[in-house]
Amino acid sequence: MQNIEILSVGHYVPSKKLTNADLEKIVDTSDEWITTRTGIKERRIAGEHEKTSDLAIKAAEQALCNAKLTASKIELIIVATTSPDSNFPSVACLVQKGIGAKHAVAFDVSAACTGYVYALSVAHQFLLTGMYKNALIIAADRLTTMIDWEDRDTCVLFGDGAGACILAKGRRKGILSEHLESFGEYGELMKVVIPETRHPSKPKHGLGTLPYIRMRGSELFKIAVNSMAECTELAVKKAKIKISDVACIVPHQANDRIIAGVARKLKIPKEKFFINIEKYGNMSAASAAVALYEAVEVGRIRKGDYIVLVAFGAGLVSGAMVIKW
Repeated sequence: MQNIEILSVGHYVPSKKLTNADLEKIVDTSDEWITTRTGIKERRIAGEHEKTSDLAIKAAEQALCNAKLTASKIELIIVATTSPDSNFPSVACLVQKGIGAKHAVAFDVSAACTGYVYALSVAHQFLLTGMYKNALIIAADRLTTMIDWEDRDTCVLFGDGAGACILAKGRRKGILSEHLESFGEYGELMKVVIPETRHPSKPKHGLGTLPYIRMRGSELFKIAVNSMAECTELAVKKAKIKISDVACIVPHQANDRIIAGVARKLKIPKEKFFINIEKYGNMSAASAAVALYEAVEVGRIRKGDYIVLVAFGAGLVSGAMVIKW
């Protein structure tokens, strides 16, 4: 059995910060209301001319640098995103061009906030078969372009960013297991709405409208907690280890209360989870990727550790992966 490991990680977050105090000037909310309900203090906002592909390229370049690998050696690029620059070309192809990975196959994966776990799983299968020797996995989102800034239930949640990693054959255990789930019957609980639909018979109808996120948070909460806990338990079982063996759980940073709920469900201390939601908010697919990068950087994840990546997102979809670092 081949071992597929993460050689390096990288990230990029925009420099502009949007604090809770800033939001108090935009919508009827307060720092206390946001903090107690979400755990978020600030989030990063991409610049006016900063596209999702720009975020992705910067994260990819850092991952390549940390792996001491040139872009020309990359054979596969997968980008997890639900906020691409345009319907096509894919963000992955824009990254391929941007970093000069001329020999790589490139495509996007759409799995909302669970995108990083899904993209890692897809790449894992390609590398296990021997079809490719390495892969660049990127999770990048600019969901602030889909925000209704008059909806205080959603505008306080989201930020922009990107995370990346390099996968390749290794000598250590690497990826031990993964478990993915989908709940399409609950898709209406979180979706992107286009106020007016464009149609050939009405060429001017809908021009100038933008899509925006609508979600039913209270209904999503229970599903998120249960599915993230279940995915974690099943992935750990597949890896033939115990939850007590796991040194660090890196969750999607959707809501601090959700993470606390998952900890209670798994009957483990919340301290076992790496949390950075207070700085970045929910960056969709990029949340787990950036959190993984930071957990490694600050020493929460060390060589030989068993770790779990787990996420939940619109679709609805969820997934978990066990990795020996």
